[in-house]
Formats: sequence, structure tokens, C-alpha cells
Amino acid sequence: MGQETVYVARQPIFNRTQKVFAYELLFRNDFSNVYAALDGDQATTKVINNSFLIFGIETLTAGKRAFINFTANSLINDIPSLLPQELVAVEILEDVFPDENIVSACKKLKSKGYLIVLDDFIFKPVYEPFIKLADIIKVDFLSTSHQERIDLIERCKQYPIKFLAEKVETHEEFQQALKEGFSYFQGYFFCKPLMMSSKTLPEYKMNHLQILQEIHKPELEFNTIESIIKRDVSLSYKLLKFINSPLFGFRNRISSLRQALTLLGQKEVAKWISIIALKNVADDKPGELILSSLIRARFAESLASGKVLQQKINNAFLMGMFSHIDALLDRPLQEILEEISLDEEIKHALLETRNNRLLLLYKLIKSYEEADWEAHSLYVREIGIKEKDVLQAYRESLSWAHDLLLIS
Repeated sequence: MGQETVYVARQPIFNRTQKVFAYELLFRNDFSNVYAALDGDQATTKVINNSFLIFGIETLTAGKRAFINFTANSLINDIPSLLPQELVAVEILEDVFPDENIVSACKKLKSKGYLIVLDDFIFKPVYEPFIKLADIIKVDFLSTSHQERIDLIERCKQYPIKFLAEKVETHEEFQQALKEGFSYFQGYFFCKPLMMSSKTLPEYKMNHLQILQEIHKPELEFNTIESIIKRDVSLSYKLLKFINSPLFGFRNRISSLRQALTLLGQKEVAKWISIIALKNVADDKPGELILSSLIRARFAESLASGKVLQQKINNAFLMGMFSHIDALLDRPLQEILEEISLDEEIKHALLETRNNRLLLLYKLIKSYEEADWEAHSLYVREIGIKEKDVLQAYRESLSWAHDLLLIS
């Protein structure tokens, strides 16, 4: 049998100011067609191997802490101690019983400096030994009531425990969790718009939205692009900074916009201007939102560059990049897309109004992000792409997006 591949995705965990505190690593380990011969311990060991050795933990979490689920046996066998304590939070699943061996193993890990996290926690007196050791307790926000959450926090107030609300899907839920005293938050609330369509955009956002509207017009010419860039000093500066970065690898320094336009070509310059404009639009949003947009853009571009959509590589990139535009501008997606001169195929994919190959690619990317491995496998088969190529594209996209934000 050939070497099996473990698919690792990640979900951000935010603090109260919507800065990324950590990432939970999500991996495929429970589908019989892939892991028929593996038990939970082997799956845990395999994700560690893939995350820390093959992927590179820096690529996956950019130096943030990684939340990883550990089975009872892996705790008893001290598997977490194979990993650096400053980069790992040990998640104890809800079905792990706090017997003497487990509690002893957790005490040992805590003494070494590992964060101990209780996953999907519901209070029962038998779990008191875990509560005494826990640094963080995760609570499923969807399946618990307001009163249940308040009671749990009150019950644990004698211990120095912080609480993490998971499956927080809207800004209203995020605000509610803040009021209830949660310190950390996990879910897709950060990439959902506040949906105030009548909201007046600040002038700087209007300026960059107008740039996004103009830059993708089909009849656009070099002179027009140059004039668009020149009217915004920060845009000119950042574009030249980008082009002279190691990302492009030009041997000689590029010193003028005209030179940049000539070397890169119209589509590439439009792409980079869009990135800069979107980043400026996102300056009051969680940094993870623009990072996610960039990851999606590169992910889609990489997948399209294979046999999937070779004639639509630029469209794939733009689809990914504009996929969070509603959350960035806090306006309905359809309203924004009516104002921007994107290809109709991109608009149909983002609005999910018409089946096309781009929409299929979009669904594949979202299923990977959400670790919906069953749906992901279906999309992979339907598109006709190798799963190992998806994994490689995801890994490269994470690294590319993080490097890009460092440059900018």
C-alpha cells in the first residue's frame, strides 16, 4: 500500500479584539474509505507527522499556537510532549474519561507548560479533575443556551480558566459571547457582513472601491491603469514595493509604474492593484479576513492552473480574492458585484446562482476550509483533480499569503 495522505485544514481562534490567538488543526481521520485500518491514536500521530514535519507548523499557523485533539491513549502515551509546548494546545475530547491515568498524564503535560483545553464541554461533577487542570474550556455556542453558558462560567470562577465560544456564526453571537465573558471565539462570524446596505462608506474605502470598479473593465488600457495608480500615492508606493520584493525575483530594480506595467502585463498589474486596494479596504477588519481572501485567491489560481480551468486562471484568482468582499464592505454581495466589472462567470460563482466549473472550484475550496471532507471528496472527483494536488496547493497558498502580508 502506498503512503496515505492526511488532509490538514485550519480554523482561526480569535481573542476579544478579533486578533488571531491560535489555529485549530482539522484533519481527516474518520472516513472508512480512507482510514479503515487506522485507529484514533494512529490518526493523531499521523496528523502530528503531517502538520509538524511535512507541512511545517510555521506554514500552518504562522507562529501561532496549534490546537490539536488528542485521544485518551495518546495522552497516556505522552504523545503531545513530542511537540513544542509553546506551539501546542492539548485538546481533550468530550468522550475522554478523567480516570487516574488520564489525569496523571494531563498533570504531567501541564507541568511542562502545555495549554490544556477541554473540548465541547458540558459540566458534570465527574469532570472536576479536568476542570482543575484546564486553561481553556470550549463551549459549543449553537447547542447551549445563554443560561447554561452563564452557569458554567459561574461554576468555574474559582479556577483561572478562560472560555472559548466555538461555532460562533454571526456578529450578534460574537457580541453575545463577549457579554457573557468568553475570552476566545471560533467560527465564521468574522467573514460574515454586518449587512447594513445603507451604510455610508468612508471616503478612503469609496476611493478604493472605485479603483476596484475601474481596474477590471474589459476595455482598460495601460494609460488608464497608470492614471488610476497615480491618483493614489499609497497605491503607487505599495505596487512598486511589491514588484521589487523577492516574490517577483526581478534582477534589476523597477523604478516606474510604466516599467512595472510593461514587465508584468495588464492582467497581472490589475491583480496586484486589486490586492492592495482590498487590503486598504480591510484596515478596520480582522486581519484574518484579508488573509483568508488571499489564501482563497492563490488556492483557486493554483488549482485552476492544472487541468481544471487553465483558460480561467485569472478568473479563479479574482473569484477567491473577492469572496469576502461583502464582509469587508459590510454590504450585500449582489449589490457590490453589480458595481464591479468582473466577468459574469465570477459573479455567478460567488453568488452561487449558476452552475459552472468556477462555482465547483469555489465549493471545493470552502469544503476544504471547513474540513467537510466528505463534500470535499465529492468535489474533487467531480472536477477531476488529484487530492494530493489540492493538499499541495493549500500548503503553498498559506505560505504565499502569509509572505505577501509580511511584504505589505
